[in-house]
Amino acid sequence: MHSKDWKKQKDVTQGQVDATKTRLGQREEPESKSIKGTEWEQGGNLESCASRCNEKFNRDATCQCDRRCSRHGDCCEDYEHLCTAEEEPEEFLELEEEAPDNSLYSAPSSCQGRCREAFDKHHPCHCNDRCQEFGNCCKDFESLCGDHEGFSHSSDAITKEELQSISEKIYKADTNKAQKEDIVLNSQNRISPSETGDQVDRCPEPLFTYVNEQLFSKPTYAAFINLLNNYQRATGHGEHFNAQQLAEQGVFLREIMKTAVMKELYSFLHHQNRYVSEQEFVDDLKNMWFGLYSRGNEEADSSGFEHVFSGEIKKGKVTGFHNWIRFYLQEKEGLVDYYSHNYDGPWDSYPDVLAMQFNWDGYYKEVGSAFIGSSPEFEFALYSLCFIARPGKVCQLSLGGYPLAIQTYPWDKITYGNGKKYIATAYVVSSTH
Repeated sequence: MHSKDWKKQKDVTQGQVDATKTRLGQREEPESKSIKGTEWEQGGNLESCASRCNEKFNRDATCQCDRRCSRHGDCCEDYEHLCTAEEEPEEFLELEEEAPDNSLYSAPSSCQGRCREAFDKHHPCHCNDRCQEFGNCCKDFESLCGDHEGFSHSSDAITKEELQSISEKIYKADTNKAQKEDIVLNSQNRISPSETGDQVDRCPEPLFTYVNEQLFSKPTYAAFINLLNNYQRATGHGEHFNAQQLAEQGVFLREIMKTAVMKELYSFLHHQNRYVSEQEFVDDLKNMWFGLYSRGNEEADSSGFEHVFSGEIKKGKVTGFHNWIRFYLQEKEGLVDYYSHNYDGPWDSYPDVLAMQFNWDGYYKEVGSAFIGSSPEFEFALYSLCFIARPGKVCQLSLGGYPLAIQTYPWDKITYGNGKKYIATAYVVSSTH
């Protein structure tokens, strides 16, 4: 597979103003604070992106600086220069589509994942090195951020270079991945990012022409597949696990922990002082991935595992569903109809990455990224790594010499343990070379 640069440069014209007016009716102004970038205060230049990069959509501005302005054609003239000059990967996914509810992004009142972060005046309490001096630390600062018994919870202890190094080790350790001859992929028509919402089936043939199902007899694959039918895909309906289903979660975790992939991940996190023992690590994985919470207003109806790997339906749309094995099995049953793809990764062997559009038994997925041909433990390891090291942020990795970025989000409404967060979602957002 080969990657093509599909990011289009657009000239700024009077049409920006029209485009801005047009999309006032297309999307509500998001309430969440920006994931990254600087806050823009009233009184700034409404015709420039200075201090406005990645701000939320501003209905009063004549041009925009948010991530979707390129798609809507209403970016300010200096958007490319000011907002894309940083060393950030090219993004091909709709972050708004995947992000949890905006209501979850209130200012954090815990130091979970925030130890030693820079001071932010918008937060009600702080977790930086001087918060004790100023008396404005969050209540869990000492327990989460204080060094004790040689164990550091510092969120910035893992560098970008270390993430790239461990991801390369995990990539090389994935001996259970599919070989070239194990999968025949028929990706067919590629579309531009502006066409992903069209809901047009441009591919008459299935995505998977052939998969060597002997792969599925491998212990980690078999344990993974056993988990997929344990969930109701519609949110708002409580999940209830019987003894066998709970046991299947344990079997999956035990099997993946036997692999070189997960041994590499644990060794790395142990040396980073994130976990004292392997049992502590496994217990945490079980909570963050399989712990139940409510995406609707009903009883516990979701989990990180269900959302990311099995897929869910919420408000008439497919959410999550980022796994190639699940896609293949559902396509084989006639429940998934592959429509198109808008990104094809640069790797010439598996695992690769594909961002695709599809219909899942009557519901549409506008952009769904997935590793193709990876083992279950490989995906589980990379998503876990990024959630632990960069929760709620873009996590920049390296696979086979190519950069790859993963976005994770924590579920902020409830916690487990000592203020720890469940996984809301995790998915590939970009890859460039």
